Order: sequence, then structure tokens, then C-alpha cells
Amino acid sequence: MAEEQACCVVSVSRPADAPEAVAGPWSCSGVVLSRSPGLVLCQGAVFTPFLRDGRDAWAQSHTLWPDALRLCPRLLVLRPPVQTYSPVLGLDAPATSCSTAGSLQQHEAQLLALVPCGPFQRALLCAFGQADQWRFGGDTAVDGDDDDQRSLHWFAWLRVPGLDSVSSGWTPRASARCLRKGEGLLACGSPFGALCPDLFLNTLSRGVVSNLAGEENALVLTDARCLPGTEGGGAFLPSPTGPRLVAVIAASFCWKGAEWVGLTLLCSLDAILCSSASVLDEAGAAMPPPVPVAAAQAGDRQDPLGWAALVECGAAWGSGVLLDSRLLLTCRHVVEAGAPLRVTLVPDPSRAATVLRGRVVFATEESSPFDVAVVELEESVPGFVSPRPANTFLPGEEVSVVGFGALGCACGPSVTTGVLSAVVGVAGRPVMLQTTCAVHGGSSGGPLISSRSGCLLGIVASNTRDTSVGATYPHLNFCIPITVLQPLIMRYRRTGDPAAFTRLNWAGGRVRAAWRLQRQPRPPSKL
Repeated sequence: MAEEQACCVVSVSRPADAPEAVAGPWSCSGVVLSRSPGLVLCQGAVFTPFLRDGRDAWAQSHTLWPDALRLCPRLLVLRPPVQTYSPVLGLDAPATSCSTAGSLQQHEAQLLALVPCGPFQRALLCAFGQADQWRFGGDTAVDGDDDDQRSLHWFAWLRVPGLDSVSSGWTPRASARCLRKGEGLLACGSPFGALCPDLFLNTLSRGVVSNLAGEENALVLTDARCLPGTEGGGAFLPSPTGPRLVAVIAASFCWKGAEWVGLTLLCSLDAILCSSASVLDEAGAAMPPPVPVAAAQAGDRQDPLGWAALVECGAAWGSGVLLDSRLLLTCRHVVEAGAPLRVTLVPDPSRAATVLRGRVVFATEESSPFDVAVVELEESVPGFVSPRPANTFLPGEEVSVVGFGALGCACGPSVTTGVLSAVVGVAGRPVMLQTTCAVHGGSSGGPLISSRSGCLLGIVASNTRDTSVGATYPHLNFCIPITVLQPLIMRYRRTGDPAAFTRLNWAGGRVRAAWRLQRQPRPPSKL
């Protein structure tokens, strides 16, 4: 695939004649941006052991040239061989089943410069509050390595003469300005860097644009799942004429306090190139403009982002889904503080961001298995078109969640995708939906949407937490089916009596057992 041929692994090690013992080697992923001249872009953090000023160098605001290193490391760029496979059944395949033009390609490289990406750094500071205890790339409490976030916005330019090709030019790219939440992306990187490249070199992960922040979308968050070592790899935007490189992997995944977020942090390629103008001039690289990519057509479907709302109640906040111009569903635990409600609607082409007051007309009892609250807005939302509720659920179908988890408060709702992994029924009626979408704190009450039909499937109730070890699993989560709520909503619209929802408090024992995540009689569930 074109994505795999555009990516590589960068290995950084001490030279053989180094007078001092330096550990290593270190490695990360990279992208081949140009073949005329041969240029590779990768993350900057792998050069930390060689910096004269150590980690303090990352506090600089200007480009670092090779003389910022205390010794000159040996740099290798590893690329996949050009090979084709013919279909063969079984394990005893003949040697001719794989046609390989040489083994793994290795090229010597030289460091041109280490460049800080200012727009990405500013977006990081705005989107990731220090009070939220964000960590990137792994669980530092486990591996004991101090995760220095100061290097996240630094990238390294490498000159690779072995990649020079007069018949080739720059890797086709697209501008991050055109990205939209929910749009598909393909990430390509090498888990664990140079470890066993025969197995891990340039693996692919599919996801969507989950959120955007900064100047011209300098920061991109995606639910494509990447592992440590993929930093420096590429994120590609599909197009009819082939994939377009749009961003570079900055951090493989992140944690927010004790919650595993499980999303991948990307830096816009536009922002890196803008910050690297002097380096590219020095290298004599004439950079072509990005290739325009046609925006995905939504057809006659509604934009589910318009259904989601930020619901704030005192210090608590969560998500909600608009059912009509004045009616909103959310979770009881979002509004149980009893403080005045503040509902913020997502801006769209027909309206700016709107803040409305609301009042809770019904909330389920704490003993109810259904964590639901019904909110009436004090003003109508002009021009709002109600979502279409689903009446069937297909296990395995692709779904998405829209909610104000992860970066929600700072950057608007996030979109994550997955599949409907299970439909839990009692007496032949669905009472719980499970999905593999990444769901985080702040997503409660947000809409679950069928990617196939565009219908509203339900509302998010919670993700999963293992109380025995304190771990949170965002990709195992639970939603209340809209088929449980729709008859009650219709009765309320007809009568205006909130008592229509009291049936949610009368759920039977089997429904309660399902939402307690255990079968009776058993010891209390650890989830």
C-alpha cells in the first residue's frame, strides 16, 4: 500500500568510536516526505540522550541545529522491501509464494535540524489542561520513565542520500484545514520502533478524526489505535486518487489521570512544514502545495454533531442528546447536583455556539438501572431537525459516539467509532447495548449513532471500571437503547406529564441484574 511505502523506522544509536558509554539504541517511526532530495521526518524525542542540555533543550523556542548534540549519533532509516504475495493455502508455502526485491532496506542518514512546531505547542497548552494530569505514550506510573511532555511538539528532519530519486518527488499530502470530525483516517507506524521490523514495520490502523484544535487544525485527535514506537509515523486521508499524508503521530496514546483515553495525538503536517521553512530552504527542498481533497458528501443525512450538547450542572458536566427543539436527554448522574443547568449547543452552518438554560423535568431514582434525566430547554433551538430513532439493532454493525469526553470541554464534542458488540435483551426486548467505541468521562448522555443508517440507537450511560485494580476500559461501554425510551418520550410529548417516564423506575429484577453487570445470586460484580 502507498501508506506503507511512505513510512519508515528511524534508529538512533551512539557511534562505534564514541568515547563514553551511551545506552540505546533508540527508535521511532518516520515518514519519507521527499525523494528529491531524500528527506525523512520523525519525532524529536529520540535525540534526547544526545542533547548537550538534555531535556532542558526542549524548553527552547528556536530550531536546534546538529551542533546542539554532544556527539553525532549514527542514524539508520529502515524501509520495507518491495514485495508481492501470491495466495497460498497452509503453512508449508513454497519459497516462490513471496517475491521480494531485496531484504529490509537500510539507509544512513544525517540530522538536519530539530524543529519546534509552535502552532501545535499552543494547541496542546489550550487543549490539555495541567489540572487534568494528562500523560502521553504510556503509563509512567508503571514504567517509571518520566514522560517529558516538553518534547511532544519537536520534530526531526533527516537527510537520507540513499533515498534520492530524480524520478520521484514529495509524498502527496493534504491540508489539515479540510479535516472534519468523523472523517476517516489511516494511521501507519511501527509499534516498538526498530524492534522486530519483520513483524511490526509500518502496520496500519483505521480510525476517524475524533477532535480538532489550534490554528488551522494544528492538533488532531484520532481513535486509530497506535502503540509506543509509532510516534513519527503518518496519518493519511483517503482520496479517490490515493492516500494523502495529512498529519504525523505525536503520541501513541494518552492517559487523563487514572483513565486510559486510548486515543492517538497527531500534529498537522501543515503546521510542521510552516515551522520548518528555514530548514527546508537550507536543504534546497522546493515544497509543492498540498493536493486538494474533495470533502466527503453527507447526502441527505443529518450531522450527528448537531444532536450533541454540553450539559453543565454546577461543577459537574456531561453530554446530552437533543430530541427536538426543546427536549434533551442526558444521564441522571450528570444533573443530580441540583444546580441550575447550562446547555451549550454545538455551532453549525446555521447557528453559532448557543448557551441555553434548562430544567430537569424528570430524573430516574438512584435505584433504577436506567441512568436517565429529561431536560426541557427554556428556549427553542431554531431549525432543529429531530434525529430518527432506530427500531432494530444489529450486533457487529459500525457505530459512533458523539460526546464531550476527552477534549470535549476545550474543543467541542469528540467522535469515536467502533462496532455494536452486544445487544443484551430481557424477555426478547433490548435493555442494554455494548459498543467498542472509546467512551470517556464527560461522554455520559451523548448519542450512539448507527453508521449504516444514521439513526439514533441510544444514549451513553457509562464505560467500564474494574474496581479491583482501578483500571478504566473506554472501549467497553454501555448504552441505554432508544427503544426503551422512545414510547415514553412519545407519551410525554402527547400529554406533557413527566410521570410518563416513571416506568423507568419499575424495571424488573432481570433488567436490574443486567445493569449491575452480574447474574444473581453471585458476589457483587467487580465492574
